[in-house]
Amino acid sequence: MKIKKEGRREQFNSNFGFIVACIGSAVGMGNIWLFPYRVGEFGGFAFLIPYFIFVLLIGFTGVIAEMSFGRSMRSGPLLAFKKAFDKKGIKGGEIVGLIPTVASLLLAIGYAVVVGWILIFTIGAISGEVINAQNSGAYFGSIAGNFGSIPWHFLVLGITFTIMLFGVSRGIEKANKILMPLFFLLFIILAIRVSFFENANLGYDYLFKPNWEMLMNKKTWIYALGQAFFSLSLAGCGTVVYGSYLSDDEDIVKSAVLVSFFDTIAAMVSALVIIPSVFAFGLKPDAGPSLMFITMPEVFKKMPVGNLFAILFFIAVLFAGITSLINLFESPIEALQSKFNLSRGKSIAIIAIIAFSVGIFLEGDALSIWMDFVSIYALPLGALLAGFTFFWVLGFPFASEQVSLGRLKPIGNWFKIFGKYVFCGITVAVYILGLLYGGIG
Repeated sequence: MKIKKEGRREQFNSNFGFIVACIGSAVGMGNIWLFPYRVGEFGGFAFLIPYFIFVLLIGFTGVIAEMSFGRSMRSGPLLAFKKAFDKKGIKGGEIVGLIPTVASLLLAIGYAVVVGWILIFTIGAISGEVINAQNSGAYFGSIAGNFGSIPWHFLVLGITFTIMLFGVSRGIEKANKILMPLFFLLFIILAIRVSFFENANLGYDYLFKPNWEMLMNKKTWIYALGQAFFSLSLAGCGTVVYGSYLSDDEDIVKSAVLVSFFDTIAAMVSALVIIPSVFAFGLKPDAGPSLMFITMPEVFKKMPVGNLFAILFFIAVLFAGITSLINLFESPIEALQSKFNLSRGKSIAIIAIIAFSVGIFLEGDALSIWMDFVSIYALPLGALLAGFTFFWVLGFPFASEQVSLGRLKPIGNWFKIFGKYVFCGITVAVYILGLLYGGIG
């Protein structure tokens, strides 16, 4: 494929570029600091069974739907919903599209703070500060406190927006083609090295030894659902806007399968690095930032040539963070371009000012409250609105036609049942369960 534009709209140069960009959007902190902990917490291999089931269900419905929705409307979420509602003579589509667009921006603002921490730790690993710090918790606390990482936060935003300034094919696509393969390569190298640690088998037991009683526990299924749902980056925003840059001759079903597969591989490889390392040196796995910024530095202090592995680890995590940020910021940037006919540079400048101005006040206790609000209330709602619009408002004949573009065989009728009822039902369940449990992903 060498079609770059449809009218004035830029497109991905290749299907491979589109796929790695979508993988880059999906691979993030959930794969690295939450998935390994969840697997062990909820029964090892017993957790993986419902997780794989939900990845298949969501990958074969939601990911396909959001990609196709964006491509069919040739717009990011703000105008995609408007166009879809206008087709059916329904008002208010643009207001609906504003929900996932704003949600994407809110998540990006908070996520940028975390990626700023990762950049500090990457530089600290290179300089030796991370390894030489006497107390990893105190070292992290000095960074994660109020206004503790402003220069690094600013630098992360600068790197992200510089890449995006080059556009879809020359910026987003090229960056992901470099960063995502390097992410996988670095983590595979780390996973191989970790396998030779004494007592690494304790970590493998934690990950893969099945506790079949947990398979019968409803929480195992609930948190497996949440992990799969959020890991695949479904929110009616990022996948929609990337789909809008895809040409009609690409097979979206194939692309969705590959994105789901490699996102799962990323989670598994991350688990094979982190959990055996933690157990090999007598530490306990935690979930969230403490695993990344406190526990893992303690592991690196104890292992031979630990500073080298700290460098590789944080560089890989930084790559995952940057590619996710690019995707999250693209929805609001594209919205400004499409809605107000602004240049890409002006749109980026506006979003950059908002992101930094708000983000500096999240460097402390407010961050967790901010991120919980977005992940519990906003993101699942965006996914639900996208699924409902694609399958119910536009209708299955339209959905089937759009998904079948670029395929040798049209999509089967199974997609109607799984899309209209299973996926939309799953998104309702994720939203309700998130409210009941205070977040499930």
